[in-house]
Amino acid sequence: MHVDAKTPLNCVFTAKVSGSISEENLHRALHKIQQKHPLLQMNIDATGKTPYFVLNENMGKIPVRITERATNDDWLAESKTEWYKLFDAPNLPLARVVWLRGETESEFLLVLPHCICDGTTILNLMRELMTLTNDPEQELAPYPSFLCVRDLLPNDFTITRAGHFKGKIFAALGRLFFFFKATSGNNTSRGNYAVHWKISVDDTKKLLLKCKEENTTVHAAICVAFMEAFKHVQGTGAHGKVICPVDIRRFVETIKQDTMFAFAPIAELKLDQTESAFWTKTRKLKTDLEAKIAEMKVYDLLSMSEYFHSSVNKMIGFLKTTKGTHDVTLSNMGLLNIPKTYKNFVVETIYSPTVAFPWKNANTLVVSTFNGQLDFSLMSNESFLREFEAWQIKDRAMELIKESFNELANV
Repeated sequence: MHVDAKTPLNCVFTAKVSGSISEENLHRALHKIQQKHPLLQMNIDATGKTPYFVLNENMGKIPVRITERATNDDWLAESKTEWYKLFDAPNLPLARVVWLRGETESEFLLVLPHCICDGTTILNLMRELMTLTNDPEQELAPYPSFLCVRDLLPNDFTITRAGHFKGKIFAALGRLFFFFKATSGNNTSRGNYAVHWKISVDDTKKLLLKCKEENTTVHAAICVAFMEAFKHVQGTGAHGKVICPVDIRRFVETIKQDTMFAFAPIAELKLDQTESAFWTKTRKLKTDLEAKIAEMKVYDLLSMSEYFHSSVNKMIGFLKTTKGTHDVTLSNMGLLNIPKTYKNFVVETIYSPTVAFPWKNANTLVVSTFNGQLDFSLMSNESFLREFEAWQIKDRAMELIKESFNELANV
């Protein structure tokens, strides 16, 4: 997710608020957040073969760019601007805030490089920002940074000689694999876009109740709806596969809910083409996902990943040139546990994070739920998936979900 020193890969997470916001309180909140999280006191040293996080004793404050708010869509235009801004200032942290300030309404855009944050990280930072802007007297407890992967592994986890040998063999096979793969040329331009929408509170409630009735999950229903929609729009060009990142915190106890981190094991799920009923497919997909999560050996994955540093540049080049074998990467943040009402302001809504991946297959869907509404951000690149096709996929997926409300319940 770092890519390289010249390629921005930023996550942008936006909250819309109404009411009175104190600029002084905002800066005080950001100062406390920065003092809590070690990664916000570090720069990335990418001068050698391997990039490192380096503590900066002269680190400046998290910058805030204030601009006047004109329309309800300004946040998306500003998000696109922030996608392509590097975090390359020597004494500025790996975070910044854009404040779209209106008379009664504002949007706060929290911007971080993806290499220091996953969905849980950026959600926690937004919650801390809202909480401390409301009451800057609250304290945040700092935590120590980990120095190596060994710090994340349990004391009883050991890398045996056989495991070390296995890591060396896998790394060699990885280098051999990428040696025979094209890893240069055909890079995407900056033609990234984001399609954003919400569904109504009523439809969100219907989907939740229907999933419960059908003994499945909203995540599974969204996966099936979008794989079917890709097939409807792209025909034989669709793969019927989705990649789902899994929050690593469910496996690694040392990475807390409020710890900044950016490594996610993934599960690849396939649409069951032998079934025709929507809810039968979702139940099958839910079962497959649960099985794949149960089988994950994350400690082995973390330790084994250390052997692949020498192949990272080739991996990145491969991602920039391969179409992959999946339709979309789907990240479901679930119910956002951010309070709606504060002393001087109200959080009107929260928009699912946006990001502009530099990969050839940049298809990414981020889903979240706030204040009873499902929110979607579908992103890609014009050179891989035309934006009008993305809108068609979105429309078809939403049609399938609404149609599924009337499908006969499982007996």
